[in-house]
Amino acid sequence: MGKHYGHIILEEVLALKSKGRTHTEIGEELGYTYKQIKQLVERNNANQRRIDAGIAIKPKGRPIKNVMVTKEDKLAELRYKLARKDYRIKQLETENELLRDFLKETGRR
Repeated sequence: MGKHYGHIILEEVLALKSKGRTHTEIGEELGYTYKQIKQLVERNNANQRRIDAGIAIKPKGRPIKNVMVTKEDKLAELRYKLARKDYRIKQLETENELLRDFLKETGRR
């Protein structure tokens, strides 16, 4: 099973996983190996973490010609940019606070 065809059995694998089945049991039932099922579940979990963090999931490779950008894609892109800006602002505030404390301890200000 290549990673391009995992979406075909993903729902079935997740349903069996929620019932408490192991990767080996799921693989034997569906005719795949333990490693294939494990990688499929790991890819799905990684994508889900990206979605929860507001990161837009973009397919790898060259973009398709004349692709239609949906509102959801634009919103995900904006959420990602806002999250990155908020993270950078917090990072700079922390850095400023550390520098301020350092200067205060050295008696320069």
